[in-house]
Amino acid sequence: MLPRVYLNFMRTGCLIACLILISSCGSKPALIQNLAKSDINMVGDSHIEQTNQLLKQLIYKLYKRNPRELQKNGAHTIAERTEQIFSDPDNLRFAELNNRESIDAMLLSFDDNFRGDRVFALGVGLRGMFHRAYNQNAELFLLDQLDAQKLYNCARNIEIVAWRLAHRRDANGELFLLTNSMDDPINLSFERLFGKLISLQDMMAKITAERTERTINKIVHRIATAVFLPVG
Repeated sequence: MLPRVYLNFMRTGCLIACLILISSCGSKPALIQNLAKSDINMVGDSHIEQTNQLLKQLIYKLYKRNPRELQKNGAHTIAERTEQIFSDPDNLRFAELNNRESIDAMLLSFDDNFRGDRVFALGVGLRGMFHRAYNQNAELFLLDQLDAQKLYNCARNIEIVAWRLAHRRDANGELFLLTNSMDDPINLSFERLFGKLISLQDMMAKITAERTERTINKIVHRIATAVFLPVG
């Protein structure tokens, strides 16, 4: 695979070529970006956008359900925490998480020795994992290639996160983070959010596999004892 700097250079070249073509035809420059994208790129962009929106909803709901986590870091608001997670997906290292990223950051949420903000750790971890699953692309262009296995593994990891949130407990027997509730009123909104996130990644994995004519190695595991799968 070419280094990312060369891919970006080639991508820029494609955009310039499109600009020249459009200028010679008298078309609108606003169409340049779309000309540098295939249909699969646009589908991928839609999946990335929907995934980010669902993750923001998940972070908001986790903080509302677990307000003590936000209080662990002084005057931070949910909006400020969300901004930290989404402002720069290529730079998700935070001292309070011991500079852990992706899966390593998620693991802190279920570490009994961790005393920091578990919602933040989970949000940073999920954001980083999703970003890696899409080969660290905020949007997709003609020269970008996705890996169906990474997307499939990402979906399985979300299943593991959902299971751990519902079952993993600390030394005192308390859930590390509260999510769904079977009390009155019943709250299954977290389950629905995770279901949507899983479906998006599985769908994109399937589309990518068909596009690249590559077979996905489907992992069979017991979710209660499963470990997180690599996403790059």
